[in-house]
Amino acid sequence: MPRVLIVDDSAVARAALGRYIEHSGRFRLAAAVADASRALSFLATERVDLILLDLEMPRQSGIDALPALLAAGAGARVLIVSSAAAEGAEVTMRALALGAADTLVKPVAGAFASRFGETLLARLDVLAGPAAVPEAPRRSVAAAPAPAFDAIAIGASTGGIHALASLLAEVPLAVAQPIFVTQHLPPSFSPYFAAQVGVSAKRPSLLAQDHGRVRAGELLIAPGTAHLLAYPLHDGTVGTRLSQAPAPTGNLPSVDPMFASLAATYGPRLLAIVLSGMGRDGLEGARAVRDAGGTILVQDRSTSVVWGMPGAVAKAGLAQGVMSPAEIGAAIAAGGAR
Repeated sequence: MPRVLIVDDSAVARAALGRYIEHSGRFRLAAAVADASRALSFLATERVDLILLDLEMPRQSGIDALPALLAAGAGARVLIVSSAAAEGAEVTMRALALGAADTLVKPVAGAFASRFGETLLARLDVLAGPAAVPEAPRRSVAAAPAPAFDAIAIGASTGGIHALASLLAEVPLAVAQPIFVTQHLPPSFSPYFAAQVGVSAKRPSLLAQDHGRVRAGELLIAPGTAHLLAYPLHDGTVGTRLSQAPAPTGNLPSVDPMFASLAATYGPRLLAIVLSGMGRDGLEGARAVRDAGGTILVQDRSTSVVWGMPGAVAKAGLAQGVMSPAEIGAAIAAGGAR
């Protein structure tokens, strides 16, 4: 049974969260502590599978303690449970980029209700549960000649922000091909996500615009309110459109329409990547990429927070590489710098 550590300075919150864990029958409460230093002391001798972390704590904030907690946790998934997740999209994005698996808005003291408990346990089920599909054999293309490409498309969901940062850290500025990104996020988070990605990528990172134009070296991100599509312009360049047409998976934005439109635009010169995420978004788009002759790489299970999206593509036999984010970044560097 997965063991859970609660780190929150509020005694009320610790008690409420602890009750949900203990009464679930699915998780075991390992400990509930009031600050990060006590959490690190506990993790020095104990192993847990999940950490519930508040961001606003005295002496050391959750965001400042997160890197040390991730290291001490030795693979434990960190779920941010904090009121700051509602008020501070910027700090939440920073936590996800540092390696937090997911976020959940904590109710004010005295407002914990059964619906919140159900949501909390559902999140923990996803983070602690096995992948919905079996592990595919790792296949790395990093050591082989990387395929030539004119554009990069990346789709991700839960756990994808940290994976994307790890990937982009390996991609040098000499790679001038445009990068298109669809990450499942609330609309209010989109500007902060674009800013965070720009820091990771060390290149211009913009929210895509309707009737925009794709420029070399830019990273374009689907806004939280629309799918990002691409189409060829008469002068040989590429334009962008935004669409709110329903996607089969129900996601908005969705990876599938982005992959499909980029496959139609770039054909065999498209490199598509699927990172950590729950569900199957990206699977049908990956079929379109393969049908057009493009290349598909997916994140491996061992480094994914949730191996749903990449696992679905791998299970379907559509991925030419099953790799860590850093290995995918290295493959991009090898094939894109020219």
